[in-house]
Amino acid sequence: MVIVIIAGGSGTRLWPLSQADHPKHLLSLTNDRSMIQNTYRRAQQSTNDIYVVTEISHSQEVRRQLPELDDEHIVVEPGRRGTASCIVLALARISNTHGEDEPVIFMHADHHIADERSFSHAVRTAAAVSSDQGAIAIVGVTPTYPATGLGYIECGPKLGTEEGLPFYEVASFKEKPTIDVARKYYKSGKHLWNQGLFAAPIKIWTREFKEYAPVYYQGFVDLVASSHDLPTLTKTYLALENLAIDYALFEHKPHLVVVPALYDWADIGAFVDLHEILKGSDGNTLQGDVSMINCEDSMIHASDKPIIAIGLSGIIVVDTPEGLLVCAKEQSQLVGELSKKLQARSVKSK
Repeated sequence: MVIVIIAGGSGTRLWPLSQADHPKHLLSLTNDRSMIQNTYRRAQQSTNDIYVVTEISHSQEVRRQLPELDDEHIVVEPGRRGTASCIVLALARISNTHGEDEPVIFMHADHHIADERSFSHAVRTAAAVSSDQGAIAIVGVTPTYPATGLGYIECGPKLGTEEGLPFYEVASFKEKPTIDVARKYYKSGKHLWNQGLFAAPIKIWTREFKEYAPVYYQGFVDLVASSHDLPTLTKTYLALENLAIDYALFEHKPHLVVVPALYDWADIGAFVDLHEILKGSDGNTLQGDVSMINCEDSMIHASDKPIIAIGLSGIIVVDTPEGLLVCAKEQSQLVGELSKKLQARSVKSK
């Protein structure tokens, strides 16, 4: 079994903690280790054959944080091209040293999962199911609220049980629905969140790309051919369309099965998620030199100067040398929109 950790995001919805040159998977948000270090530790519960795919601007920091990885196991993207392209790039690297029957599991570097034992169980089950069923196995998570920023998997007929976990045919796949649709999915009991954990042998991955996303299959063939020619590999990779695997492959209804997870999961896509993980018994999350009176359900992060908060309810305050954020907790998903504009303005001014 091979595990590939995808570590290429920019984490704009956690601005100003997360910056383009130091995104959230490189930050220590939930404990003393960074998100990618926590993910690597979880992956080690299932295998020691672990690869990391990271964008070139972050590759040196990944090497620093994961010194146990050699250069062969760090796959560097020449530029961001979405998860479909980075999966193809990783498969091209792995296929040089592994047989086509080797299960390859992809997971993201910036997720929070406390139950490592159940996580490892789900990973092993997904790998076994994908091999037995000749399909890509997705691990889904039971929704806890009607999220609009996540993908949903509709469970079809039950196909069987593996290692004590049921698995189902995937009836449909929908990425980031509207709030009305998300509420419908949440109430249905038939839908799971897509947490971005996918498993299949190399030969299944390449078969599905060839049939349902032939442009990416050709990219895979070209990347394998240019594996020892960096300029050609770079040109080939940057020519691939920038799409998430959800749009590039899964929504075309390839051979998919889904395994429901038995653990709690958060992608920490916004401050509301981080607050839920870190909040104390009073509902507040405090870091740094913070003094408060009559505050509830709020998150306040101070860095280089003290903060006094009075009478806040459901508010996020994050102060760093790079910027100051003040927002309603339930609207923290919108932070990414403004931080992208701020980043574009900064690039334009240079």
